[in-house]
Amino acid sequence: MENQVRIPVRTLAEYVYKSGSIVSGFRTTSSFTEGSRIHREVQKTYSEHDQSEVFLKTEIKYEGLIFNIEGRCDGLLVNGDSTTIDEIKSTSLNLDLIDEETNLAHWAQAECYGYMYMKDQNLDIINIQLTYVQKTSGDIKRFIRTRTYGELKKVMMNMVSAFAPYARLRLENELKRDQSIKELKFPFDQYRIGQRQLAGSVYKTIQEGKTIFANAPTGIGKTISTIFPSVKAIGEGHLRKLFYLTAKTTTRQTAEEAFSQLFANGLHMKVVSITAKDKVCFTEQGICNNEHCEFADGYYDRINEAVLDILHNENTLDRLCIEKYAYKHSVCPFEFSLDLAYAADTVICDYNYIFDPKVSLKRLIDDHKKETVLLVDEAHNLVDRGREMFSSTLEKAPFLQLKREYRGRSKGIYEITKQVNDYFINIRKQAEPSKTVEFKEPLGEFNQLVLEFIDHAEKELLRESPGNSDVLLEAYFAAQNWQRISKLFDERFILYAEVGRNEVKLKQFCLDPSYLIKYAGKNFKSRIYFSATLSPIGYYMDMLGGEKEDYVLGIPSPFSSKQSQIKIQSLSTRFKDRDDSIKPIVKTLSETIEEKPGNYLIFFPSYLYLNSVLEEWNHGNPGIPTIVQGAGMTDVQREEFLESFKPGRSGSLVGFAVLGGVFSEGVDLKGDRLNGVIVVGVGLPQIGFERDLIKQHFSLTGKNGYDYAYVYPGMNKVLQAGGRLIRSEKDTGTIVLIDDRYLQHKYQNLLPDIWKGYTIF
Repeated sequence: MENQVRIPVRTLAEYVYKSGSIVSGFRTTSSFTEGSRIHREVQKTYSEHDQSEVFLKTEIKYEGLIFNIEGRCDGLLVNGDSTTIDEIKSTSLNLDLIDEETNLAHWAQAECYGYMYMKDQNLDIINIQLTYVQKTSGDIKRFIRTRTYGELKKVMMNMVSAFAPYARLRLENELKRDQSIKELKFPFDQYRIGQRQLAGSVYKTIQEGKTIFANAPTGIGKTISTIFPSVKAIGEGHLRKLFYLTAKTTTRQTAEEAFSQLFANGLHMKVVSITAKDKVCFTEQGICNNEHCEFADGYYDRINEAVLDILHNENTLDRLCIEKYAYKHSVCPFEFSLDLAYAADTVICDYNYIFDPKVSLKRLIDDHKKETVLLVDEAHNLVDRGREMFSSTLEKAPFLQLKREYRGRSKGIYEITKQVNDYFINIRKQAEPSKTVEFKEPLGEFNQLVLEFIDHAEKELLRESPGNSDVLLEAYFAAQNWQRISKLFDERFILYAEVGRNEVKLKQFCLDPSYLIKYAGKNFKSRIYFSATLSPIGYYMDMLGGEKEDYVLGIPSPFSSKQSQIKIQSLSTRFKDRDDSIKPIVKTLSETIEEKPGNYLIFFPSYLYLNSVLEEWNHGNPGIPTIVQGAGMTDVQREEFLESFKPGRSGSLVGFAVLGGVFSEGVDLKGDRLNGVIVVGVGLPQIGFERDLIKQHFSLTGKNGYDYAYVYPGMNKVLQAGGRLIRSEKDTGTIVLIDDRYLQHKYQNLLPDIWKGYTIF
């Protein structure tokens, strides 16, 4: 029924009663795993007549709405004629700091369960108990109240009435949304070649709740071809929500533009974009507490009104829109965007909000995931991003600094940091004269020290002492991440130490992220992995957790091989030959531009190589405008770089850039804005310790370790860079591949079919 509102007990209680300020610098809530363990420990003390994890639900009618409220109460305690609802909360706070009024949402949650049980059992009176457990000491503090059925019914009706405006707005928006989707047409007069096939495959995958790996070429319009069928699936009841996941700002903007086209065609839908905290912070300091930031101070007292306001008036909840309403209601724009993510129909955000265990959207409950699709754009990027997310590093230096800072100040911090620092020193002694040490097993003793450091650091940070340094907070977060990853550590990881003269770095390095990527996405209804360079498909299915029953789609390029002239220069760009290659590369670039003047991008495997060729190029071609990608460019500098590629230029422009950088993928220089791409090398990652670990790991599992560690990731960068050239049926241009390995069978097989009609330079 259209007026049905499904809501978990906790969501209802927190919406109505959560108050106060954001404290993002240090959060005292236990992890879900730790909280679950503490719950079980308390529940073990219950008598044989008591019950734990009791499912309760009720239906409440209010002003034309029907609220279906449900949840599991931690404890149902029965002693003769007396019944008690027990709500267990774990905390890092000192129990002396907790009283009956510390958190009204906790009482509200317990009272919801009390009302539902009384209604089911026709009880007149019940006890409501809050059980707080100090997670470090295990100490317990309880509060208990006795409530009548009439009192709890009044509490429930007050909560429902407070939630009703939000629920009604959501229902009204969903009704408008579904009606608009029924009438929504594809935003272009006709589908491009391959576009209808991709859209149909995405829809079928969602309908069947499956996973698809789609290798779809640049230029067919992948973004709209995945978004449009997903939106249609929402309108037809197959989905409630979609996440569009990106690796870079440029692809996020493409998704926003696709929704703008649908809005212009009549779509009514709430689409929120999450922008990184450091980019939207109004204070530019990122310190979220009531002392440093007026937008964090009292945030939860104002957020409901802000959410209602923006949802009532806007569909496109992008960065500018969120900042406008955040100023209006004096709320933190980043936290505002996270709260809107739970209310919106579509969320456009970075991969890490779904896959990274440090920052994922924790309030996405499994029931909602089952009605949500993940659209993973440029999915080839998720392999290395996954490795980063599931790896963790701890270094010696912060612990040595903390040992010195807290000596005579905090016995606990001083002693535990001394022990951690001593452990690092022992590793350094073991490593001499080697610079790296691999460990066959996790370091149990070290992991225990890290746990003890976390406990001591929490206690110190809770004191809110003005003398607490940023180093303590940073070390605390690093230690938490270490502990989090240590629980995931298995044969897909390796533990190693990197030792310098004064520094020791320990790293839990994820060699194969496939299992954890698959696990992070498993509870969602459907997963759509797509890219123009998901090739070889077997490698990417393997690395992204694919299974035999998953769908695989390969769409041939809609463009003619006549649109691009492909040339290969048989020249060694291997590290040992790079000095000798500089002049031939410059000669090739000069001859190419002389033959066909225009705008060119030339990509290098490293900044060092780029700068070496640039010096020679500038020496011989002072009259040709040349722009260079710099390390750490700002968004404005990147935009200026791209805007330099103007159509109809009378002369030529050369842009020097790096493979795998911001300009080698997700950049759309249509028509005459780009006339040629030159790729130096085959893109192989620099030979190094970690890449060799990846090679060894996959070799031991029966795969070609060198290809997995070097060749496939490298050639992906080449294909992405070359893909910048032909973006539509009218584009033409030249691609020059400079490396003798392009003539080898292995590399030939990895080239797109439309590149295989090459000539040798």
